[in-house]
Amino acid sequence: MNTIADASILPHFTALTDPRQEDKTDHLLPDIIILAVCAVISGADTWPDIYEYGQAEQIWLRTILELPDGIPSADTFRRVFVLIDKDESENRFIRWITTVETVT
Repeated sequence: MNTIADASILPHFTALTDPRQEDKTDHLLPDIIILAVCAVISGADTWPDIYEYGQAEQIWLRTILELPDGIPSADTFRRVFVLIDKDESENRFIRWITTVETVT
């Protein structure tokens, strides 16, 4: 049986393959993914919406994410999501949701 700790989203996306060039990674990939997931769950529909959510919730987000260079720009969200492997990220998301379902 899974526990509430198992339902944490971070472990599911920490090992996601990062397709970006190593010298172009100001923002941590798990931070980008998790911030975007939180924003979409909260009603964000566009890359600017995700950025605005991040700005508005930055204090709370810093309690769960590292955000070493602050909130990524809307363009950064778009670029990263274009690059990531859709199948890998979808599989990780499904595993996380499945874990959440078994805890609740």
